[in-house]
Amino acid sequence: MSDNRRCVRKFLLVFSLILVLTVSIFVGQTYLLNGGQATIDSDPYVGVAFCGNTTAEGKALIDRTKNYTNLFVLDTGRSNLSRNESAVYEICDYATSNNLSIIINLGIDSVTKDGVTLWFWNSNLIDIKANWTERWGNKFLGMYYNDEVGGIQLDGSWKEFYEFVGDRIGSSKYPALVALNEIKTKLQAFADNGTAPENYDLEADFFVNMVLGNGDPGLAKLNNINVTTFTSDYGLYWWDYLGGFDVMLAELGWNSSVAQQIAQVKGAARLQDKEWGAMITWKYDDVPFLDGAKAIYDQMLESYQAGAKYIMIFNYAKDKNATNTAEAMTDQHYMALYQFWQDIHAKEYTDNSGSEVALVLPHNYGWGMRNPNDTIWGFWPTDEKTDQIANNMYKLLVEYGTRLDIVYEDSAYPVANAGYRHVYYWNSNDI
Repeated sequence: MSDNRRCVRKFLLVFSLILVLTVSIFVGQTYLLNGGQATIDSDPYVGVAFCGNTTAEGKALIDRTKNYTNLFVLDTGRSNLSRNESAVYEICDYATSNNLSIIINLGIDSVTKDGVTLWFWNSNLIDIKANWTERWGNKFLGMYYNDEVGGIQLDGSWKEFYEFVGDRIGSSKYPALVALNEIKTKLQAFADNGTAPENYDLEADFFVNMVLGNGDPGLAKLNNINVTTFTSDYGLYWWDYLGGFDVMLAELGWNSSVAQQIAQVKGAARLQDKEWGAMITWKYDDVPFLDGAKAIYDQMLESYQAGAKYIMIFNYAKDKNATNTAEAMTDQHYMALYQFWQDIHAKEYTDNSGSEVALVLPHNYGWGMRNPNDTIWGFWPTDEKTDQIANNMYKLLVEYGTRLDIVYEDSAYPVANAGYRHVYYWNSNDI
């Protein structure tokens, strides 16, 4: 899959839903002022995703944040630091000795002209797990693996991919290419005579079982030995979980709606009995990268009130030489993180994490939801359902903010099991 993924791996900026963002923040604050039904009684894991290049930088970040965080994320999958076993141990030993829990991102195997190059963690994974568990105990929370898989599916250059492979795809016996050829046949029927798809089951199966699942050998290995797997994304959370991830981190940034991202990941986690969190990421793709300190504080607080178990800031900025050592966080961001830590341990906040209201979308309806014209599974334009779904979703976000869950029709995960006070379906006319 790695060669095919590389052909289609193309990132686009996430589009803005400014109105929903503005209103949902207002609603969340108003609900807090008016009082709620419960106060939060559990502590999340709070920390910074380290993306530097040296052990000295990692230790410096630990020293700076150890008194107001409880989590350190070695998020260096893009760096050669991850290939250095002794450096990984040195940094993680230092973090755990300072009473921080750790999540380790060691990247995915690279493909060279000589074949696959296995990183040290992948060559003897069972021994690595035993060693890490013995070495760090319950401070080792799991591995951050890959990144933005759902977003890549939504934003992949599929048209260019099909043009590149041409008719050759029809003669392939490789399961992923067979599935993509079947999708191509559906697309051709739509282009030729307007035949709309009856469902999106084929697209969902391709993503869950061939992009993820056994189609990703690294993820499959981690699942087989019961290592908790983390990743962040900005869409398709429901199917990220189905494909094998244990913990999804909603990316909060890019001017997208905080309430909407939380609604998607929280609903998927609740019905599938998974854990979720928030990764505070870029607002801009250039300096200053991150949003302002007050906005990031508000995003962390909204996530906390909504029940996020993990809250972290992505501390990476592209430098001119691409040496991967630039920090995105400023002194003001560190102060916001410090204040957030102090506040959640000193104040009572309304708990918005309960099963209050759900919006149920059609089975396998992989619409990106970032704007009215966002794609469905990266292959399809919007269809006859999209406008009604969008209108109902926006109304519920305005009314409920982060108390909303967005879920999907799926007999394996009945919405009735979650005990929601209110359940609305995508085609409801009474919202």
